[in-house]
Amino acid sequence: MKYIYGPVPSRRLGFSLGVDLVPYKTCPFDCIYCQLGKTTNKTVTRKEYSTKEKILRDVAETLAASQPLHCGGKGRATDKKIDYITLAGSGEPTLNSGIGWLIKEIKKITQTSIAVLTNGSLLWDKSLRQELLLADLVVPSLDAVTENVFKSINCPHQSLDINKIIKGLKEFRKEFKNTIWLEIMLVKGVNDSKEEIEKFKNLISEIRPDKVHLNTVVRPPTDKSAHPLSIEKLEEIRDFFGENCEVIAEFKREKQADFSEDIEQAIIELIKRRPVTLSDINNSLGIHRNELIKYLESSEKSNRIKKTNYEGVTYYEYK
Repeated sequence: MKYIYGPVPSRRLGFSLGVDLVPYKTCPFDCIYCQLGKTTNKTVTRKEYSTKEKILRDVAETLAASQPLHCGGKGRATDKKIDYITLAGSGEPTLNSGIGWLIKEIKKITQTSIAVLTNGSLLWDKSLRQELLLADLVVPSLDAVTENVFKSINCPHQSLDINKIIKGLKEFRKEFKNTIWLEIMLVKGVNDSKEEIEKFKNLISEIRPDKVHLNTVVRPPTDKSAHPLSIEKLEEIRDFFGENCEVIAEFKREKQADFSEDIEQAIIELIKRRPVTLSDINNSLGIHRNELIKYLESSEKSNRIKKTNYEGVTYYEYK
């Protein structure tokens, strides 16, 4: 399943079946906090980076092996649960010009809700906004309100400016009748000044998302100078923003039975041999990077592995 990862536990979406629509690190941004590394193809060009028919086939085959309710009673019952089909992955999914077609076709084969995770960089494009209208949930991010901060945190494609992106978000809110959760990623000393936070609050009242999610740097970032805010500071900003704002909590639900044991053990056996990077594990086991991060977090929390940093590269070691 080249384009599918999971289902994996998500802090917001329950168990999410990830669908990767563009090649690794193809994105209009090169965010300093990104957990997946530097952008290798910074672009705003929309095209069919990955063939939409092949992506749909992978989704259909995965659903057919899941709960019967996902495929009209024709599937094989398992103990997997899928709360959302999430169009996301390791690049910006809205760059794929087939995203609208995929949303429409996926809805023909399942009643499972479809979420789109996007950095919001292309919502100024009216045709893209129209393509997203059938999604059940769209989660755009907005990490800055002023141009200088935008360039500092998102390192955008040269054709983009923050006012263009904000205008696109406002237009999308007018057109989209389903749910919007606006995510704000806060980085200490970069976009958490009093002035920027006040501008965020004013803008939130104009965009009117259903929820605002505050996030901070919780995984090893591309830029080692990107540091998290404390939980106390996040809660202070949450209270300032108001009742529809929440700090994203860690995932606390029970694991799926087949989420961990076999694959997690394969990862452990690999790490036992020598310290390895995320790319090493990805190349050895063929597991999607986004899915690997979930397994590695689980193993860290159970105190089976640890992270070390050598010359700017993160390695995983057996404890």
